[in-house]
Amino acid sequence: MSELLLGVDVGTSSVKALACDSSGRIVATCSAAHPIHQPHAGWSEQNPEDWWTSSVSAIRGVLSDPKCDGSRVIAVGLSGQMHGSVFLPAGSETPIRPALLWNDQRTAEQCRSIEQAFGGRRAMVSMVGNAALTGFTLPKIIWLREREPENFAKVATVLLPKDYVRLKLDGRRATDVGDASGTLLFDIEARRWSRAALSRVGLDPAILPDVVESGEVTGRVTPAAAAETGLPAGTPVIAGSGDNQAGAVGAGIVRSGLVLATIGTSGVMYAHSDSPRRDLQSTTSDRQEGPEPVGRLHTMCAANGSRGIPGQYSLTGCMLSAGGSLQWCRDSLFPGESFEALMAEAEQVRPGCDGLVFLPYLTGERCPYPDPQARGGWIGLTSRHTRGHLVRAVIEGVTFGMGQILDLVRGLGVEVESVRLGGGGARSALWRQLQADVYRCRVATMDTEEGPAFGAALLAGVGAGVFPNVAEACRTAVHESGIIDPRDSSAYDGARQVYGSLYTDLGPRFAALHGMDQS
Repeated sequence: MSELLLGVDVGTSSVKALACDSSGRIVATCSAAHPIHQPHAGWSEQNPEDWWTSSVSAIRGVLSDPKCDGSRVIAVGLSGQMHGSVFLPAGSETPIRPALLWNDQRTAEQCRSIEQAFGGRRAMVSMVGNAALTGFTLPKIIWLREREPENFAKVATVLLPKDYVRLKLDGRRATDVGDASGTLLFDIEARRWSRAALSRVGLDPAILPDVVESGEVTGRVTPAAAAETGLPAGTPVIAGSGDNQAGAVGAGIVRSGLVLATIGTSGVMYAHSDSPRRDLQSTTSDRQEGPEPVGRLHTMCAANGSRGIPGQYSLTGCMLSAGGSLQWCRDSLFPGESFEALMAEAEQVRPGCDGLVFLPYLTGERCPYPDPQARGGWIGLTSRHTRGHLVRAVIEGVTFGMGQILDLVRGLGVEVESVRLGGGGARSALWRQLQADVYRCRVATMDTEEGPAFGAALLAGVGAGVFPNVAEACRTAVHESGIIDPRDSSAYDGARQVYGSLYTDLGPRFAALHGMDQS
């Protein structure tokens, strides 16, 4: 019987566990859901102990599969939602309060004060690779210090979500360089916590966990964790990485020229880079508070800098309502219709959608326009447009937005040889071809859609010595299943030009609309 690698991905809605063999063949998977709490508008919290409960259920579900004997599991790798904050006291695994998540919006005031403490947005991006956004970890820590000082006084360690599951598995308070670089407190060149950043905001370095490379062993499954999960006590636990980095490993994005475009609820464009390239570009079209519209792309450490491999990096841009825009369109306007039926109607509409353009800013926007007040909608609607037009305009608008992010990546000098597709945008032939045309390069589908959990399993293989490094793990286990070449995209030129100007034209009205919505 072959050895197995286990990947565990701590997502926002569920934990997914996956076992694969050393060739990358997936043997078993299992998911377990957990709740999300929104006690106030813009707040988003979870109980970290729910993540552990879901992890136990998912791991046991995998190990209960007849093809997956727990004694064959030789290592466990972790992945998870990024940026969330787990506040822990000394000597206890019980969190002080619920964790604040990546999509929590309560910290806008703290973001402004943090950028001031760093000397402005440009200085902050230069120091830690990223601007202060509400999703990141540091603003949450400052919020706790300012709004719940009695809880802040109890904090001994701040962990990221997947690392709480690590603590329960192996007893160590540790994280990896990828997740750490999403905190705003990490020196991405030195690949260690930034004492300069900590000093700017008056935080004690002692509250941060140990940080290691993504393929390193952080500990071994404790007897208590073994009793709960069914894993053998002593099984190595590997650092793993945040879901974006682990998902990139699962898609083989481990060299320059390769980009991952994932269209799920949100849309993420992830590009590999051999050096840390910071988004210090400014454009006159951005409607930003202050003079420095920089930091739209996030510069982070990639999850393949272990075992003597020089440190690698990534550029990531996220649009908030990608597949979520199509989901909203179907659920709100065409309930009961299948996505397949709607996409078939959209396929009958000409490229450019006969003058109909959709802005996908249904929950604000993050990249390329960091604006929580941005609004979405169809522009150019006439009585001759059908529901096929409405649907096609949505997927064109989402793809135009993803293309804008890719153009930002190219603008930083990153080569784009091929874009690998993930999420719902990879499942539709129409959407695959649309992406190839708009991105102006070949796109590829992958033979597995398991993403972060699969990447975590491959990182477990690196830590266990099954693979000498992450690149070799991907060469062995990650394969393209289809290639789509771009066609002449001139039919989209007019729609793309209009789309590109609409934020500038309508942006000044978004704040007024936001105020009307809040009143």
